[in-house]
Amino acid sequence: MLEIRFLSGNKFKIEEASLILKEAGVSVVPVNAKVEELQTEDTSRLVKDKALKAFEKIGRPLFVEHTGLYIDYMNGLPGGLTQIFWDTLQADKFTQLFGKAGENTLVAKTVIGFVDGKKFHIFEGSIKGIVPVEPLGNRKFQWDCVFIPEGETQTFAQMGDKKNEISMRKKALDKFALFLKNRGHI
Repeated sequence: MLEIRFLSGNKFKIEEASLILKEAGVSVVPVNAKVEELQTEDTSRLVKDKALKAFEKIGRPLFVEHTGLYIDYMNGLPGGLTQIFWDTLQADKFTQLFGKAGENTLVAKTVIGFVDGKKFHIFEGSIKGIVPVEPLGNRKFQWDCVFIPEGETQTFAQMGDKKNEISMRKKALDKFALFLKNRGHI
């Protein structure tokens, strides 16, 4: 099984990435190191900067990721600034502001950056959804309680393991795993 480093301090992201990539024959090795993140709404730029800083610090091939919300009513904000936005609002205020019909559509997108030692590679996965009128389900994993994927009736927080079958992170990690397979790594 191929081992690949994942720089993240978020145990939920590590758990999801580990479960999803295990199916592809990839074992995730968590790297709990901090790198200063670029503050920008441009998620691809943020991820590239983070991945290159992480590679410089660790000196080994690794991947990083950033998952953000792109609210239609806010012209795609907060995007790369989702963590700051979420930390400020939290679940109740978020749904109060964005859970109104007609103003509640958004996209959740995961962007993965992989540095193999020679090149930077990027993989994206996204899913459309809506914000409910109030938070639903467990509030442990950031905004999972305020995102209902298109075609579903439950938030990610209410879905349990089903989330890992349809999420934006799953889509991005599947592209990453296919890249590794095509390169002969797995």
